[in-house]
Amino acid sequence: MDPTLTLLGALMLVISIVLSPLSSRVGMPVLLIFLIVGMMMGEDGPGGIEFNDFELAFVIANLALGVILLDGGMRTRSETFRVGLKPALVLATLGVAMTAAGAAVVAWWVFDLHWLTALLIGAIISSTDAAAVFSLLQGRGLHLNERVSATLEIESGSNDPMAIFLTLMLVTLIGNTGDQAGWAALTMLVKQFGIGGIAGILGGFAVVELANRIRLTPSLYPLLVAAAGISVFSATNALGGSGFLAIYLTGVVIGNRHVRMMPMILQVHDGLAWLAQLCLFLMLGLLVNPSDLIPLAGGGLVLALALIFVIRPLTVMLTLWPFAFNRRELIFISWVGLRGAVPIVLALFPIIADLPEAQLVFHAAFFIVLVSLLVQGTTMAPLARKLRLEVPAGEDPYRRLPLDAPAAGDHELMLFPLRGKSWETPRRLSQLRFPENTAVAGVFRNRVCLQPKGDLEVASGDMVAMFATPGVLPELGKALSGRHAPKYLAERAFFGDFVLNGDALLGDVEQVYGIEFDELPPELSLAECFTRRTKGHPVVGDIVTLGPVTLVARATSADQVTKVGLKMDSSQNS
Repeated sequence: MDPTLTLLGALMLVISIVLSPLSSRVGMPVLLIFLIVGMMMGEDGPGGIEFNDFELAFVIANLALGVILLDGGMRTRSETFRVGLKPALVLATLGVAMTAAGAAVVAWWVFDLHWLTALLIGAIISSTDAAAVFSLLQGRGLHLNERVSATLEIESGSNDPMAIFLTLMLVTLIGNTGDQAGWAALTMLVKQFGIGGIAGILGGFAVVELANRIRLTPSLYPLLVAAAGISVFSATNALGGSGFLAIYLTGVVIGNRHVRMMPMILQVHDGLAWLAQLCLFLMLGLLVNPSDLIPLAGGGLVLALALIFVIRPLTVMLTLWPFAFNRRELIFISWVGLRGAVPIVLALFPIIADLPEAQLVFHAAFFIVLVSLLVQGTTMAPLARKLRLEVPAGEDPYRRLPLDAPAAGDHELMLFPLRGKSWETPRRLSQLRFPENTAVAGVFRNRVCLQPKGDLEVASGDMVAMFATPGVLPELGKALSGRHAPKYLAERAFFGDFVLNGDALLGDVEQVYGIEFDELPPELSLAECFTRRTKGHPVVGDIVTLGPVTLVARATSADQVTKVGLKMDSSQNS
């Protein structure tokens, strides 16, 4: 092996990682930085690396996407399916088909292509990209309301089968490989979704059982999960199913079951996912020469802008209208139609099949991904904050260590650093309100461990060690949070000065606060008001305005609002 190649490859990784802090400073998606570094190291750039092995790139890209989807699936809570599954599946199927059709019309017009080739371009760019969505949602510190985040995450993780089906069907039709193309396409669709879904769920349960039944060195559990996930991915592809859907569902099952050493697994897989994204986008950048993109820049820009400003919003409005999304949520979901690695990977199919216009299809897909990351990726976080779709979030623990002892159950040791203005004034431990079934293990101050006595005062700079279960982490994080949130995300500003139980009746609220709700019966509970507003799926941050009062959902459980914030000033409602 030429040591120069390994040196250049390692330098590309180093350069990309070193430049990644620019993402938060200039608002540029970190994935776009990786892509640009790859292009700069290619034939047209100072690196001068010649890389045109599309088959090798296809294999590497598929494995990298598998790792990314496995990690994203493990971080998707099953509770999110309660509010996001139905709308996400509609977007992942009907929405993909509508996007492909709309993009095909524009591609046929701007590139003067045969209609089948135009449809192929539409199919390739029809799906949103899980790597881009997961990266931007998790990496920008956005804590969106559950309805929006769940829909976006599930959509991006499950819409690949439909895009793959459309792409392979059109590749087959253009290649004229047989007269039974229509029947073969339908069979392919059923196999992609059917085999992919079944294999993913069964594979997930199998991985959970395997990890829990055998005793390994702790550092081997993350590798076991990664290897088993790739096995499910590869086996599903071999059977004709969607490996992307299978490995995503495998991750969902693993992430929502009790798995030994799960915090360590998530920590290691976070690094693996970043490595996969680095290698994927650097490699895809190497495949393209900027000079090849210039001839189609005009038409590509028209197609990309049409996709962003017309096709995606129209698709979202037409498919999500039956669900309980408000105007602000629909605007944001319309905007976050991020294209990333998947369209570029799908654009490799025509090249491998040696179809006419294959290079044009590939370069058009690449150009659209660039525009999408640049336009949508850089504006996603500011738009979410402008639309006020964020909800208050607690502090995440600095470190989570599983106890891995039968008597401890699911308890973990969690370390929380105390920081921010709220901890500048010392407070006694006995004054802090912690969730049930938790305990203070110790307090660290200046490298000294202090016994957690009730009269011990803690302040900014201390680190509190807690024994707790993952289920109480959000509540525990809020109790120990000291982060400086924007004014509108401060607890009292967001939820109001008064906290009521969800089962409180409107009649009782009228008597206590001297308010009249003429339009609703007094025997209606506050929780039922939210159920009517959201069609049965309320989430934290939902708003119901009743005359001069604004109700804000503060806590939910099993499709019921359990805690309600009350604001007397209705002008704060957007």
